Amino acid sequence: MLKPNNLLRPRRHRRVVIPRVEPGVAPGTLRADPDAEPTTVRVIAYGPDELREESTRDLHAVRALVGTAPVLWVHVVGLQDLEAVRTLGEAFGLHGLALEDVLNVGQRAKVEDYGDVLFLVLRAPMLLPEPCTQQLGVFLGAGFVLTFQERPSEMLEPVCQRIRQSVGRIRRSGPDYLTYAILDAVVDNFFPVLESYGEALDRMEEEVLTAPRRASMMELHRIKREMMALRRAVWPKREAVNALLRDPLPQITDETRVYLRDCYDHLVQIMDLVETYRDLSSSLTELYLSSVSNRMNEIMKVLTMFSAFFIPLSFIAGLWGMNFDHNAGALNMPELEWAWGYPFALGVMAVVGILVLIYFRRKGWIGRDL
Repeated sequence: MLKPNNLLRPRRHRRVVIPRVEPGVAPGTLRADPDAEPTTVRVIAYGPDELREESTRDLHAVRALVGTAPVLWVHVVGLQDLEAVRTLGEAFGLHGLALEDVLNVGQRAKVEDYGDVLFLVLRAPMLLPEPCTQQLGVFLGAGFVLTFQERPSEMLEPVCQRIRQSVGRIRRSGPDYLTYAILDAVVDNFFPVLESYGEALDRMEEEVLTAPRRASMMELHRIKREMMALRRAVWPKREAVNALLRDPLPQITDETRVYLRDCYDHLVQIMDLVETYRDLSSSLTELYLSSVSNRMNEIMKVLTMFSAFFIPLSFIAGLWGMNFDHNAGALNMPELEWAWGYPFALGVMAVVGILVLIYFRRKGWIGRDL
């Protein structure tokens, strides 16, 4: 996982992935992204007293495993192999529109009911190589869960460990509870990401108050943009979980809905954190601008006081420097040939300078904060 310090390093702006479908293409047309990750398939079949886990290439035989154990989990990572996605879709009777959404990885989080199969689209956070989100498609059917993950990550590894070690009730529950466990793992992955941003914003706040830099503005703008991206990932997910709680879906048991309520509470908490950090980044941006403005005002204040201090002294020096002929009249500076002329002029300058400083002091322009 990326450390909080790395959130303040310059990063290349990652383009937003937008699903592209050529005009006139029939609905359900499957097209793989040439930049997609290589495809791997892992199968986990388990029950209270049994567990089988293997990586497989024989995708036609995977459908036959349904019913051999209470729960079958087929986990696909990488969407480069279009034939593998199509084969699994045909084996499990998945709708073509759902498979099209699986391959177009710019989908927002949602829940769609296709009769015997429930389709969920989730967006999961990632911190490597830079903060972003990836798509996770989940199919829930009778006795099986089929997941399509966009890129490799350790996001679902805790769920696999719970199955292997029979921790909690996951081995004693059905596929709907496995779907909840996957959803909960995706939601919980937002918390370390937000914690990293919180620590980064704390450091940015201290930096803006003490030594604001031009780079600070760029980092604050980047964090604000990434908070907006996280908000776009979390907000639809809250609606999707609410649909699982509200709608009478036969794939979700009442027992599992109790746990989904806890997942919904976590999403509400995440939304509060995202909104708080987004507002904080905006506030720090305004604070940075205020700090820069105050610093400029202090500089201008010092320069103005220097100018005001030397104005009367420059007047006296200029007056003393006019080479009038004192023999022409009594008013033409007889001090030019006076032995104490220069000491007298310097003394007048010193007195005037002290009077100016006393005046500035009484006005509060120096010696205390404005």
